[in-house]
Amino acid sequence: MALFFLSPPPPPTPRDPQRPAEAILDSIAGLAGVYCDAFPEHHIEAMGLIVPGLVDAEAGIGIYSANLGWRDFPFGQEAEARLGVPVAFGHDVGTAGYAELEFGGAKDHRDVVILVVGTGIAAAVFAAGEPVTAGGFAGELGHALVPNPDGAGTVILESVGSAGGIARRYEGYSGRAVSGAREVSSLAMDGDPLAIRVWSQAVDALAFSISQCVSIMGTEAVVIGGGLAEAGDALLEPLRVRVDELLSFHRRPQILPAVLGQDAGILGSALRARELLARRAEGKLEQETLAEEEVSP
Repeated sequence: MALFFLSPPPPPTPRDPQRPAEAILDSIAGLAGVYCDAFPEHHIEAMGLIVPGLVDAEAGIGIYSANLGWRDFPFGQEAEARLGVPVAFGHDVGTAGYAELEFGGAKDHRDVVILVVGTGIAAAVFAAGEPVTAGGFAGELGHALVPNPDGAGTVILESVGSAGGIARRYEGYSGRAVSGAREVSSLAMDGDPLAIRVWSQAVDALAFSISQCVSIMGTEAVVIGGGLAEAGDALLEPLRVRVDELLSFHRRPQILPAVLGQDAGILGSALRARELLARRAEGKLEQETLAEEEVSP
């Protein structure tokens, strides 16, 4: 069964420089115990666990997290040991993207990039409906190089096109503090020339990376999620125009809003946990069938 933990809210992410991954798993195990006590009539058969950073989901390894501090940690194995049930382990954006592919903004497409644009930028990449993971190293579009809008050379996409990058660049140009990219968008809509400049540069940078995906992988749809997607048509309409300008003979990708919001990761985790149980049940059935065949006369 899938059990969605809606109340009370989960505690803040624990931070322990000496045991960064273990501290998180300890917290998750404690939280699972709280809900098992609260809902004794429900038997949890599997759980989904997603983390940020570089992730090798198949091997169950958290390769690297710059913000949380782990390297090559065996999350899958350690989580199962603590929780006592099968654990479907994966990348936060990749798993959210899977949910968008299954029944969200990308459900009608198979060659898709789900681009999550928030404080940073990351992507889930799918080709013919299958995830492109490259052992955890695919989808790091936030660190793809784009033309530097302030001069020669290149910069990473995240520094120009993320919500955090937009706010920082506006503050740098204007000397004025803003609450975030949403305020910059509002200022641009009101005609602030510096806000218009920063917003246009962000659109150009995002369009550049999207056009690269289309050229390299034949991407047919790009689903935009994350905090910046809340700008709606103020982002999507100029982005569609700019991508069209950058492409030549290529098919034009549909640029669509994500629809699952912050629930995408939860839903994707539940899907993965359910699929893990199904695969293990199929494997057990195959083993039982083989055993029966071996003892048959």
